[in-house]
Amino acid sequence: MTAKPQKDNYHQANLTMKLLLLSNSTNPGEAYLNYPKHNIQAFLGKEAVEVLFIPYAAVTFSYDEYEKKVGGRFSELGYTVKGIHRFENPIEAVKEAKVIAVGGGNTWKLVRMLHDNGLIEAIREKVVSGTPYIGWSAGSNVACPTLRTTNDMPITDPKTFNTLNLIPFQINPHYLDDHPSNHGGETREMRIQEFIEENPEVYVVGLRETTMFWIEDNKIKLIGSRTARIFKKGENAVELNKDNDFSFLLA
Repeated sequence: MTAKPQKDNYHQANLTMKLLLLSNSTNPGEAYLNYPKHNIQAFLGKEAVEVLFIPYAAVTFSYDEYEKKVGGRFSELGYTVKGIHRFENPIEAVKEAKVIAVGGGNTWKLVRMLHDNGLIEAIREKVVSGTPYIGWSAGSNVACPTLRTTNDMPITDPKTFNTLNLIPFQINPHYLDDHPSNHGGETREMRIQEFIEENPEVYVVGLRETTMFWIEDNKIKLIGSRTARIFKKGENAVELNKDNDFSFLLA
């Protein structure tokens, strides 16, 4: 059974938590992590820090390759990146981290690796205590209570659907409105409607490409020029933009 979030715990945790949750890493035709680089720098500040990078969502390329790719972009901003796979004791690496970044890829594999390495509670405790957390795609998915709104194929058994439980709502990254005329399957909205039918107490946010949530000081704001689509059982889906109040998601 998936644990339900405790609202009082969220209120206390969000007073210290600092999260930047991106829908995607790269826009077509752009360099990797190019569009959000200034947001990342604004989030982390100008002080040179080492970022602990978790590359476990990688499937068709190595953790070393992923570390190099992310490190190249972060180095432009004045930060160094070190993959957690380089540490003999990953739990201690999390405890000593100044910043934690979790990359995209396959969410099922990411969650399996986090559980295999005993990192779910370690990361949660570290981030709740104030260590900045950056995630994109799968890395944003695992900040939610569960992985159940991922778009990814279940290529491995995650052991449990429970994830970091840093926020009390679910994110659907890369949210799409499109439904090709020759495609007979469900739309993204139809799949989310099925989720909220089975999970009526949970908000789901369709987070579109090039948008992100910045959560700090128990406040949440949408960054980007596109709207987010909000789903909740018994309510009409609504579109909210960066000027709207998203605080109800943390209530």
